[in-house]
Amino acid sequence: MKLRRVDNPPNPYESAHREWLEPPPEARIEVYEETASSILSRNDSPDLPFTWSINPYRGCQHACAYCYARPYHEYLGYGAGTDFDTKLVVKTNAAALLRRSLADRRWRGESIMFSGVTDCYQPLEASYGVTRGCLEVCRDFNNPVAIVTKGFLVARDAGLLREIHDRASAWVWVSIPFADGDAAALMEPQAPPPARRFEIIRRLTSAGVPVGVFVSPVIPGLTDRDVPHILEQAARAGARSASMTALRLPGSVERVFQDRLAEAMPLRAERILRRIRDMRGGRLNEARFGARMSGDGPYWNSVRELFTIHARRLNLSRSESEPPRRVPTPRPMDRQFAFDFGDGAGAACGPTG
Repeated sequence: MKLRRVDNPPNPYESAHREWLEPPPEARIEVYEETASSILSRNDSPDLPFTWSINPYRGCQHACAYCYARPYHEYLGYGAGTDFDTKLVVKTNAAALLRRSLADRRWRGESIMFSGVTDCYQPLEASYGVTRGCLEVCRDFNNPVAIVTKGFLVARDAGLLREIHDRASAWVWVSIPFADGDAAALMEPQAPPPARRFEIIRRLTSAGVPVGVFVSPVIPGLTDRDVPHILEQAARAGARSASMTALRLPGSVERVFQDRLAEAMPLRAERILRRIRDMRGGRLNEARFGARMSGDGPYWNSVRELFTIHARRLNLSRSESEPPRRVPTPRPMDRQFAFDFGDGAGAACGPTG
């Protein structure tokens, strides 16, 4: 793994920002274990198509330059740049907290999204297994789940996810914004290459787990032409649904993305930024977002039409989630309790950017 040098935009929540007077050191991975006070997060944002989410970790080793979740690290007193990639927090008691929450009589058995501001299958999961522990709790309570990930490690849990799907509902969304592995390595350097992510779809599909492809984010001038190729490969691998979102650059992400783009693609950077501004009414980032395909203007409309045409051609335009096929059996701790499901398995959104 090639280590980057420490580089973080000024934290807007800190009163001081320090600049290095000499070349900064390499950013090395630091792992912090946390005993969290809660694990289920309730979402009220119209931009996100789910109500409940679990984030087993804070920060993400995949180091995607465009990740909209980077500013959340600033709330912890860290930076949104290399700190987000290397200062990682593990919620070691996540499964115990989730078990307590699902055992509460007030819990209505709604679908839970893994995750909102991290990748639940980043490499750290191989050592800690926090995500698997939480999924085992969902299995025990017959609670539906949806997952968005770039991590190949999700294939490890194919059997567990099939078990959850048989009892309630489980959907996995594999995030694949790039068709070209070389370009992907420049902007999401620690994530598995696209070919490995198509293999995730094949393995989960073979195990009987429904999978969708999440083309996110679509980066104007960089990945928009990849859309048909991504959808075609995903369909061949067994994907059943497809969704996409436009690039978002909130807060400090704008600088992180611009710096990485200028470093990795100096000859193309200005053209890509110009395309992004075309989509955002002259700005690199728009404060208002639609619930699904965030973007506006003639350029984005053409991208959306391209996606829709190919998704329909490949039979990927069906509903992005399925309701549980049967009412789960009563939970282990209360045989008189029956879950009241809402709309089922939820849909994708992601960091994972």
